Amino acid sequence: MGIFSFFSKDKKESLDKGLEKTKDNFFSRISRAIVGKTTVDDDVLDELEEILVSGDVGVDTTLKIIKRIEARVARDKYVNTSELNKILKEEVASLLEENNSKGNDSEITIPAGKKPYVIMVVGVNGVGKTTTIGKLAWQFKSQGKSVLLGAADTFRAAAVDQLKVWSERAGVPIVAQGMGADPAAVAFDTVQSGAAQNADVIIIDTAGRLHNKVNLMNELGKIKKVMQKVLPDAPHEVLLVLDASTGQNAISQCREFTNATQVTALALTKLDGTAKGGVVIGISDQFRIPVKYIGVGEKMEDLQAFNKNEFVDSLFKGA
Repeated sequence: MGIFSFFSKDKKESLDKGLEKTKDNFFSRISRAIVGKTTVDDDVLDELEEILVSGDVGVDTTLKIIKRIEARVARDKYVNTSELNKILKEEVASLLEENNSKGNDSEITIPAGKKPYVIMVVGVNGVGKTTTIGKLAWQFKSQGKSVLLGAADTFRAAAVDQLKVWSERAGVPIVAQGMGADPAAVAFDTVQSGAAQNADVIIIDTAGRLHNKVNLMNELGKIKKVMQKVLPDAPHEVLLVLDASTGQNAISQCREFTNATQVTALALTKLDGTAKGGVVIGISDQFRIPVKYIGVGEKMEDLQAFNKNEFVDSLFKGA
């Protein structure tokens, strides 16, 4: 059973509010681009292309969207500018649907009989990784699941301390050895302890910054290897946390981490504080990795299961 069995009114309102800056950025600029024009011509499409790229949808994804709209304009012969938002919405929705090739969107679900279910969380410092772990732990616990955290980001004392704070907020136990401890040893102890306790979910934090890509690959590989001594198929999920407000930098980080390890799910945080929410579309298109969560506020429930239909509806609401 998933964390969210329905998309409540409060969550919908929170999503609408969280996407306000992105929506205002997109549609105020589109409105200006079509002032005085009646048809979607090359000039309008050039303006739309610039708007999408500057909104951090990404060049490759933007060109796909523009090509689709060009095909519709050519097919329908006469497309009024008043229809542009509707057509754009349909093409973005279609793109997200097609890109859902590696599994369903929506939150991480725990398969029956898979205990403990191990989630390894990766991402650079400052993206909201620890906050995401804390909120996930709280949400799993709210569904009646037993959760154990592992503080394997031992390169910074603050990282361990922050995760301890979140474990207290969420009301879940934590395995921690402090700064300088071997991250793989912490991960091993956490999985061993979780298996002994018959925990439902284990969430392992990992270092947000290592010296270079080789070190990153080696460290993550070592953590996986020691966990597999306890549970041969661990980790069951590798969740990459990205800060949506960094726009194209989030795409670069996604590329680095997907090259370093097998990322199975994405969480994009801080959508409420940015006009760069288009990065969700670009990342989904370019990497074909399911976006499982989006962060749209400070509250525990503001880490929401990503629903592509609700996302598109909210992004184009009132447009």
